[in-house]
Amino acid sequence: MTESEGASGARAAAASAGAVGADPLTYRPVRQDELTACVEIWRESINDYIRHLGQPPILSETGPLLRLYGHLSATDPERFVVAVQRDEGGGERVVAFAAALVRERLWVLSMLFVSPSVQSAGVGRALLAQVMPGPDDGMAMATATDSAQPISNALYSSYGIVPRIPLLNLIGIVERDGAFEPLPSGVTAVPFESIAAGPPEDGGHRELATAVDGLDRELLGAAHPLDHRYLRSESRRGWLYRGPDGTPVGYGYATEAGRVGPVAVRDAALMVPVLSHLTTVVVPRGAFALWLLGTADRAIVWALRSGFRLDQFPVLLCWDRPFADFERYLPISPGLL
Repeated sequence: MTESEGASGARAAAASAGAVGADPLTYRPVRQDELTACVEIWRESINDYIRHLGQPPILSETGPLLRLYGHLSATDPERFVVAVQRDEGGGERVVAFAAALVRERLWVLSMLFVSPSVQSAGVGRALLAQVMPGPDDGMAMATATDSAQPISNALYSSYGIVPRIPLLNLIGIVERDGAFEPLPSGVTAVPFESIAAGPPEDGGHRELATAVDGLDRELLGAAHPLDHRYLRSESRRGWLYRGPDGTPVGYGYATEAGRVGPVAVRDAALMVPVLSHLTTVVVPRGAFALWLLGTADRAIVWALRSGFRLDQFPVLLCWDRPFADFERYLPISPGLL
């Protein structure tokens, strides 16, 4: 099946997947008061399949996920769609949702979760049809999926969004002697806040935006300033790395909550020194969480030798066509490249 045939086939399936049993489903953009219900569907659907794998249930605090959903629904409201089921009293219950984002010519499926009560009835395929780009939009399409989810992986692959490389979650801190790798001579790390210290119309803001957007277009294939603003609202601190002549050669984020990323470097040899800097200049309240792609092999070796450990099953990064250099770019998270 070609990409265009897959997209048109998905839209045709949407018309026939409007009902589950005798209960009709309606597909529409999410309301803000339904985001909490989406978080619970996320938790319910993940716990439903990981219990069969002998894994403990997800009990973690979901505040960051709720804020991510708020960000996605604000930047791409028409691509955050819920499936709702009416009860006998005329009320509505959210039973599934999908959230996608578009950044320039890049389309990313961030989330798609279906309540176990309505799975295996075409709801996921119908939701995907609601948020996919049109066959003539010319966008690269990408998503990240759990490697323990063969049904989801097959669904996305049938539209050309095929698993390509693993995305590994590593947890820990740099605690072993000799693990730290300094920045090369002449490369300096400048905090974002010192560059953009003045009002928005100040030149520092333009300089920072130009540098970061340029790196993103070169390495990710698309600029995403809306996501950078979201990161800063989440208290992620950013650093711009400059070469000996002052030219931007990379950037990276870290936060005391332990999140690291995104990281972008013009030279792959800078990835480990930048990660070393980010995980030592910020002191986490607990441990750091790194999302490292299999193509960033030196970074993975460095992290494991530094004291990090692999956590849970790998995620699979999927796409229908090459769009980024994942040796030199590490994503924000699986749901927000």
